[in-house]
Amino acid sequence: MKKPIIIITIAALLLLIFFLSNNAYSGMVLVPGGQYNMGSNSVHSYPNEQPVHKVQVDSFYMDQYEVTNYEFSRFIRETGYVTTAERPIDWEIMKQQLPAGSIKPPDSLLYPGSLIFRSTDYPVALSDASSWWKWEAGANWKKPDGGQSTIIGKMDHPVVHVSWEDANAYAKWSGKRLPTEAEWEWAARGGDRNATYPWGHESINSKPLLANYWQGHFPYINTRDDGYYYTASVGSFPPNDFGLYDMAGNVWEWCSDYYHEDTYSIDSTRGLSVNPKGPESSYDSLEPHAVKRVIRGGSFLCNDSYCSGYRVSRRMASSEDTGLRHTGFRCVRDAK
Repeated sequence: MKKPIIIITIAALLLLIFFLSNNAYSGMVLVPGGQYNMGSNSVHSYPNEQPVHKVQVDSFYMDQYEVTNYEFSRFIRETGYVTTAERPIDWEIMKQQLPAGSIKPPDSLLYPGSLIFRSTDYPVALSDASSWWKWEAGANWKKPDGGQSTIIGKMDHPVVHVSWEDANAYAKWSGKRLPTEAEWEWAARGGDRNATYPWGHESINSKPLLANYWQGHFPYINTRDDGYYYTASVGSFPPNDFGLYDMAGNVWEWCSDYYHEDTYSIDSTRGLSVNPKGPESSYDSLEPHAVKRVIRGGSFLCNDSYCSGYRVSRRMASSEDTGLRHTGFRCVRDAK
């Protein structure tokens, strides 16, 4: 009588494994809905994090980890999708994001590529990002540093050099979507409505280190106290209380929202915002012609000296057709 029981037990186990591997929510965690004060008015906050305003989000599922090179390669294999960084640059499209009368750059600079980080040899003005960002022809998700670089041995690292368009295409293919900015911040707080970081309030510089970020003097000395210069394998640091990894550092993460520098001022006049999806169009006075989307969470390049992007309320933006060495994403799915 014991043999049939063993057979049934093994069959049940196989069914469970099959179910988990094909479960639409596999690799995701449930983020319970809640209400919180979005933004920050601390001494460390930036103008676009203010004013603090009340937001409520429904429950949703979120990827436990940032989308990896392995996962993104499956998407590419199955769809034949060509990322923004791999496409020839169309000047007619590009000039629409530039001031009228902008001069067309040499054709040699319109070759497919992306922006990579290059450390400087000495201190530079932190207001001039061109000191450390360099256009590299041939740089893309498969060649994160251009040239002969590769992702071999880094399939568990977050995919980078993906534009918002690329991330959105992946999300649709996977049956998911990109998180709203409000969902992302709520998830990053891990249930602590007043958290400064995904782990709470303890300084980013406290030991042991809890995120992949820049230690030392940006952008010329990185002491690598966290063990990394560029990206780390996803899940290399402890999760927050929702079970989400790398909500601070490693790579910036795309959100679905357009970026508008006055969004919070507008939202604060409406009282409680329920499941806000962001403004209907983007606006950044520094680049008024560019169509931008929100990025969240900071990256391996963040440092308190110039961005502190690993704070849960910190918000940045990038044009939706831009890929960068420190930008990736994760997806969400509605809870039913």
